[in-house]
Amino acid sequence: MKIAIILNGISRKKKKFYQQILPALRQKFSVEVFETQFSGHATQLAAEAVATCDVILSAGGDGTLNQVVNGMLKTSASKIPMLGIVPLGSGNDFAAMMGVRGNAEQLVKLLDENKPKLIDVGKILCHDQEGNPVEKYFINVCSVGMGPDTVKKLERSPRWLGPNIRYYTTILNTFLTHKPEKIEVRTADWTWNGKARVLAIANGKSFGNKIYIAPDAKPDDGIFATFIATDMPVIKFLFFLQTLKGKKKVKDRSILYSTATALEITSPRETLIEAEGEMAGYLPARVVMQPRRINFFS
Repeated sequence: MKIAIILNGISRKKKKFYQQILPALRQKFSVEVFETQFSGHATQLAAEAVATCDVILSAGGDGTLNQVVNGMLKTSASKIPMLGIVPLGSGNDFAAMMGVRGNAEQLVKLLDENKPKLIDVGKILCHDQEGNPVEKYFINVCSVGMGPDTVKKLERSPRWLGPNIRYYTTILNTFLTHKPEKIEVRTADWTWNGKARVLAIANGKSFGNKIYIAPDAKPDDGIFATFIATDMPVIKFLFFLQTLKGKKKVKDRSILYSTATALEITSPRETLIEAEGEMAGYLPARVVMQPRRINFFS
């Protein structure tokens, strides 16, 4: 089994990877490490690795995983390698749902057993700022509203705060400065329009460092879980945030839960859509379920 590892070059856990995880993997498998050097590099590295390996491991957080998935699925290769995670990020939401830890023993066991599972992937069709068509994939969650703004602020927040405080303060700051987006969502079964703080389309259970917007979601059922947080005061928002962190659904008419396999999202103004902390593009967007698209080790 030939394994390519795409490593986030600025991960704070890079030392642990080289000292503990990589030596254990190399005892059993043929492993080559490709370390990212710039933003978006993981997509390029993954696309190049598709033709030469059996397995691609994304060593980083949810953003690195998003880039790796896009690199794998945008190639013209007839056979796509299997996918795994070495969770080295600050959020690691998808890895947590799949039960994958940054543990050398577990990773070796998963690869040695060689029993990956087919899981779903989401596809976003939108456009860039110049109006050019964009096609992006996501494996966990994509969102409109506070999500893209939070991502921008998170990039500027100090890492020494630690992931929990860093995420929480950034989300609160975004709530206080971000204006609710006026959007319309259309599916085959339901339509919604109004002002939203957040629209999340989930293949996974959580995003933003364990905010469980879709606690019942399954990554292999061929269905998105959708979450809409409408306009609300800050006190209500903070109360709901604690409920979501506790893996519980909010029972309030300002929070809407549903499901879909395809969604059309529009807005009267320039509105961003993000996926796993990576900017995808601008509305209007079509988000489509791609059932059982990739083999994943968990």
